[in-house]
Amino acid sequence: MSNLTGRDLLNITDLNATEIKTILDLAIDLKNGKKEFNCNKTLGLLFYKASTRTRVSFSVAMYQLGGNVIDLNPSRTQVGRGEPIQDTARVLNRYLDILAIRTFAQEDIKTFADYCDIPIINALTDLEHPCQILADLQTIQEKFGTLNGLTMTYLGDGNNVANSLLLGGVLMGMNVRLACPEGYLPSPNIVAQAQAFATKPEQVVITQDIQGAVENAHVLYTDVWASMGQEEETEQRIPIFMPYQINKELLNIADKDAIVLHCLPAYREKEITNEVMEGSQSRIWDQAENRMHAQKALMACLLGLNN
Repeated sequence: MSNLTGRDLLNITDLNATEIKTILDLAIDLKNGKKEFNCNKTLGLLFYKASTRTRVSFSVAMYQLGGNVIDLNPSRTQVGRGEPIQDTARVLNRYLDILAIRTFAQEDIKTFADYCDIPIINALTDLEHPCQILADLQTIQEKFGTLNGLTMTYLGDGNNVANSLLLGGVLMGMNVRLACPEGYLPSPNIVAQAQAFATKPEQVVITQDIQGAVENAHVLYTDVWASMGQEEETEQRIPIFMPYQINKELLNIADKDAIVLHCLPAYREKEITNEVMEGSQSRIWDQAENRMHAQKALMACLLGLNN
């Protein structure tokens, strides 16, 4: 088993399949009270974007590990006034044990990693959202007992969640279908990476054939149609994305035991209907809870608590 102590998580592909499985298994054990830790470590949260689940789940996870949390609001720190990232990084490296960053450019989080010896966690960038995907995979594993061979269909905007979902799913042996409108496709570099990881062609499908993508899928997944910073585009996107809405008719085409996921926040009756969101096949609230457990397991591994 790989030693994750001191490592960064900037992209979901910073982990291999064995390492992801280690984190997921530990997350489930922590959730079920089969394992616990008691550390005296300090987590810094440097969030340039709004957050509910990520901020609260990281904070509670660290407190439950026996550690401390400092909220480094950019508007109250010098980085918000233009201090170079490398200067902030060098200073925080001497105060903190681990740092989670939620920002815009992937390059910024890489700069932090280049100038810090402590583990740096991508808590969301415009390119990827690896922590979300760990929670998603945990939720799927809890339902089906395995990930390998399952089919997961994502419908909507080819955004950061779609990028990490594609990579993470394929790494774990899933078939991942992304149904996205033309012009709103996932990153070509991400698709190429996923195809390189795939062991068979059907593991990576990028399509506008919505019904074909949903047919017999075990997981249906969606996200908002306009990500943070794109809110002004929401109204013009509605007619483009409405055919990709997860509703009861679409769910009936999926596998009879299919589950529905949404990383939240959700705009009901847009990307997902209220009926499906509140229905018996929804695992959205388990998924949200699992952010805390998956991140707790991730931090335990990066801090060397699980060795």
